[in-house]
Amino acid sequence: MLGSTHGTLTTDFRARVEACGETPRTAVHSTAAPSAEDAVPLDVSGRPLHSDVPDLDRFFRPESVAVVGASDTEGRPNTGITRQLIAWAERVGARIHPVHPTRASVFGLPCAPSVADLPEQVDLAVLLVADPLPVVEELAETKVKFAVAFASGFAETGDEGAAAQARLSAAVRRSGLRLLGPNTNLNAFEAFREDLDGPSIALITQSGHQGRPVYTLQELGIRLSHWAPTGNEADLETADFISYFAEQPEVGAIACYVEGLKDGRSFLLAADRAARAGVPVVAVKVGRTETGARMAASHTGKLTGADTVVDAAMRQFGVIRVDGLDELQDTAALLARARRPQAEGVVVYSISGGTGAHFSDLATEAGLTLPTLSPAKQQELHQWIPGYLNVANPVDNGGHPVGDWRGRKIIDALLADPSVGVLICPITGPFPPMSDRLAQDLVDAAEASDKLVCVIWGSPVGTEEAYRTTLLGSSRVATFRTFGNCITAVRAYLGHHRFTTGYRSPFEDAPRTPSPSYRKAQALMRPGQQLSEHAAKQLLRAYGIRVPREQLVTSAAAAVRAAGLVGYPVVMKASGPQLGHKTELGLVKIGLTSASQIRDAYRELTDIARYENVPLDGILVCQMVERGVEMVVGVTQDDLFGPTVTVGLGGVLVEVLHDAAVRVPPFGEDQARAMLAELRGHALLEGVRGAPPADVDALVEVVLRVQRMALELGDSLRELDVNPLMVLPRGQGAVALDALAVCR
Repeated sequence: MLGSTHGTLTTDFRARVEACGETPRTAVHSTAAPSAEDAVPLDVSGRPLHSDVPDLDRFFRPESVAVVGASDTEGRPNTGITRQLIAWAERVGARIHPVHPTRASVFGLPCAPSVADLPEQVDLAVLLVADPLPVVEELAETKVKFAVAFASGFAETGDEGAAAQARLSAAVRRSGLRLLGPNTNLNAFEAFREDLDGPSIALITQSGHQGRPVYTLQELGIRLSHWAPTGNEADLETADFISYFAEQPEVGAIACYVEGLKDGRSFLLAADRAARAGVPVVAVKVGRTETGARMAASHTGKLTGADTVVDAAMRQFGVIRVDGLDELQDTAALLARARRPQAEGVVVYSISGGTGAHFSDLATEAGLTLPTLSPAKQQELHQWIPGYLNVANPVDNGGHPVGDWRGRKIIDALLADPSVGVLICPITGPFPPMSDRLAQDLVDAAEASDKLVCVIWGSPVGTEEAYRTTLLGSSRVATFRTFGNCITAVRAYLGHHRFTTGYRSPFEDAPRTPSPSYRKAQALMRPGQQLSEHAAKQLLRAYGIRVPREQLVTSAAAAVRAAGLVGYPVVMKASGPQLGHKTELGLVKIGLTSASQIRDAYRELTDIARYENVPLDGILVCQMVERGVEMVVGVTQDDLFGPTVTVGLGGVLVEVLHDAAVRVPPFGEDQARAMLAELRGHALLEGVRGAPPADVDALVEVVLRVQRMALELGDSLRELDVNPLMVLPRGQGAVALDALAVCR
């Protein structure tokens, strides 16, 4: 009971229920700071290094459930939902309590006028009301652990809805309960098959319908244990469920359909937890295109984030991003059930030379390794395969043996090869009895081996006995319907285990206290302003990043003296807080070798600046550095993830080449080197056309120092652009020839 407020709450509740039309569907982005008692370790930028795993056991397996707004009036949406919830509660062994202010019973069950009048404290309240906010405030008094809000009309509808959702989110934080939704559905209360065994898939979707292909995998014998339809994520979000599922022993893989991330750091902490546990996370993330991003925003009311940053962040923390729902289901199914690979080599075994060659082309192009089998292994295979057929890999058997034991011998011999970790058999169409015997031999061999056996059943019909019973009846054979999905899943499988082997969380090594450089850098920052090149280079110097010898001068005579000290030849550049692209304005002079050239250049640079009305803090006289590879290293602020670090090919063509890699701090040296490996122009660093190899170690060091700057200066550094960073030949370091810094 709620004391003196009970009557008022009941009256309000009756009005809300009577106003409830079709059962609803909505999004919130909570930005409130954690309370002191919820404080967690922070990195030097003030971002959390740890997130708690919500205890969702009582959400998925409650002992008691309240259905607020329950109905048994035929034709009402709430009636169908109430009926489904009663059936679900019976399956999971929960006591269900209908709640309605004007009904004595619903479907024969006693009905209470409010949650406060129930005979016991409930674990979960399902809110079938149009406005969940007042009910959430009531639930806080009754100590309910979890609630689900189906109502729509929140952040997905625009500014007014977003404000309503912000009020709901704040009420949830005050209440102490955890809320799923609003704008969610009944997917969490689906019937899951109990007759399937083995590791399961746990499913997270922001749009319920998009999870249907994964849910129906149960009909193919693949176990599904949980479904979290997160909706607008006013409270519980995708990251919460990833963290929880990663610690459930029955979960072999987590499949996600994500429209927008609520908080970038929370997502990365959850992905990090899954990586440490070795649980693969496979995700479709919409928003690759401008159109997709607009649709996602209109549906969930969230930012989708700059897709290149999202993509890099997922890759950085081992999240496997796929494009289609068919790829999501096939990749998650394989990763959930396959054992750790013993080798990375893939052998292709087919009954057709053309099929083997076609598949091998696609697999190799996708980055899979198809090792050439040893002469001894090929000789062994030729005991059972005619000598004129190619068995080097792909292996062409010319037609799988049907009448004797040779077929199984071939498959066993391939799986016994130490260079082979995966056997893939593409069957482009049924050809009984050959394909029937081949399917059975593959299943028998897979059951006796720890190695992965994949079959592609290319028949568009899919009703054949060999497919429906033999292949799908085995939990040890991964069966696909297309070449592409098989290749995507196998590449993800090998990549996941490669990633998690020896994985160390970057959050463990993230700096928590400022370095000595931070105080120097702080003195250089100018809130809301762009720094001059001279000041930006001082910022780099503060963090130990090498810049050329240079002096800032304000007269032609001083420029001549500076050139003598710097050493000819020199570069002269205008330096001012509003200057960005100096080259286009003619404000850079290179290769100056005499005092007269220095004086002329000084006059010309200052004249151009006056004509262009560009204020200067002086003219830089710089050491000329010519020999090396021009790179760019920078910092930008992402709406979801905060500061990000970019490295790419630099120079004046940086905006044309678009050859760059990005990471979200914190990251270590391994990720810095991985960034370089992603560049299309990576070969330039190795030395081409007689040029010596570049000092990659020095480049990596600059990337890590820029990352430290990004972390320590945090949101106060809106943008940093070191371009070009001249990477000198190996052993000679790297020099920042120009820099732009914008303060927030």
